[in-house]
Amino acid sequence: MGSMSVVDVIKAISDDKSLVLFNTIALASGNADTLITTLKLTRKQYYSRMSGLVNAGLVTRKNGNYFVTSFGRILYDVQLMIGKAVESYWKLKALDSFQLSSSVSPQLPAEEYNRIIDTLMNGNDEIKNIVRKYYNKNDITPTHKEKVYTQQLIPSRLSYE
Repeated sequence: MGSMSVVDVIKAISDDKSLVLFNTIALASGNADTLITTLKLTRKQYYSRMSGLVNAGLVTRKNGNYFVTSFGRILYDVQLMIGKAVESYWKLKALDSFQLSSSVSPQLPAEEYNRIIDTLMNGNDEIKNIVRKYYNKNDITPTHKEKVYTQQLIPSRLSYE
């Protein structure tokens, strides 16, 4: 397998049927016939999507069954996090409104903003930590800023050998 980019990986799970197929394999590995009938895909839909998942390094085949790779497990967890963020979309919009209103008036004290985050994101510690991390842009290390800037200029390439 050659090199691939983040775009290639995201493209592999970018449509509903591919994502459902990937999640089904992540939750319970299976053989082709079972997956095709369970997900009500045509053979062409199944094999074209499965090819994309295999080529992206998310899924592998062994003894006629498909399994999620270590790389695939990481992506599975990441897309679960995205799902949590989508479920919290309006709460996150509310947090944004506090930040936007503070650009006109003085910024909320960190303690008050953290209380608002705790109230809105109750029970969702992963999202709370991410929101807090980026609340004060000065807390982002120069190394991290450079890494993000470099990735925007030169897309990250993953190579598999």
